[in-house]
Amino acid sequence: MMGSGRRISYIDAMRGMTMILVVYSHVCHFCLGDSLMGFNRIFYLFRLPCFFFISGWLFEPVSSRPFWQVTRRKFMVQIVPTVIFLLLLAPPPEFFHQTGTLKGGYWFTFVLFEFFLMNMFSVRCCRRWGLLFALAVTVGAFVYDTWRHELRVGGHYGWLLDGAGLLSVALWRFYLFFYIGTWVRRHFDDFVRWTSRWWVVASVAAGFFAISLTQHPAEPWLEFLRFSCGGVLGMVMVFTCFRLLSPRMEGGALWRGLQYVGTRTLDIYLLHYFFLPRFLMAYGQQLRAFGSQSLEFLAIMVVALAVLAVSLAVSYVIRLSPFLGHYLFGVKYDSKAEKNCRA
Repeated sequence: MMGSGRRISYIDAMRGMTMILVVYSHVCHFCLGDSLMGFNRIFYLFRLPCFFFISGWLFEPVSSRPFWQVTRRKFMVQIVPTVIFLLLLAPPPEFFHQTGTLKGGYWFTFVLFEFFLMNMFSVRCCRRWGLLFALAVTVGAFVYDTWRHELRVGGHYGWLLDGAGLLSVALWRFYLFFYIGTWVRRHFDDFVRWTSRWWVVASVAAGFFAISLTQHPAEPWLEFLRFSCGGVLGMVMVFTCFRLLSPRMEGGALWRGLQYVGTRTLDIYLLHYFFLPRFLMAYGQQLRAFGSQSLEFLAIMVVALAVLAVSLAVSYVIRLSPFLGHYLFGVKYDSKAEKNCRA
């Protein structure tokens, strides 16, 4: 989630918008008890695909470095801070009950670390078959997620299911979006040329919104196609919109705000669970009673932005300490700058 090298404004802005929608989604789920409120059914289709797409896009330049070097760096940035915050959020013995698929809500960084490993394996061992590998991982995860409940109820493969839960195998279905991010980075000029044509952008947007109006909860394979096709179209649509809007909006207050949030996505992700106002659960039914998705959106967004603001304030305070900033958020400090500050 943390890029290296020269920052690209529309990438940071896009990550900022997506991070806001992550907090928004968690307000819906943890604070109001309904994950589909306030147009979240639509946001669900592109929110996480965009995050994994960007992560893959940013990872590509470092994929040629030594395996151990990349792995150590990613482990220190993705896994160590997440374990620390999960321990703070759910101290033992509760911690040991939060190591399943969703990791107490902290599954994203665990799965992202696994995707880094998968991608490095794909690049080094089966680059020619990278797309097939990504499809196999994604479809395999979907099949496992579809049948894991029946397998556990049947009392078979308990140890195997526990291991798959520890690895969050059910969430490997997002790997396709990560892989597409690495592919777009390698073929960026062609991607930009095609997505600069108005009819391509219009077709992608029309396809996404057509898919967003469908739902097939009783048909797993149709729902999987909705998830995968909607995710691909959604992330291409959002990425292209931010890229095309960048020249006009860059420098504006909204754009700079999104950029700043985009540079603090890991901080916000790790911190915001502590500040979710769960007492709002008692008011969820009252909000739904109005029957207005627009009203729900406004109310939830206000709460999400408040949680975001508190998380950013706490992040700022924590980063004042190089020790805490490094081990809690994986921040790399300039040793020379530190010495000068101390002098």
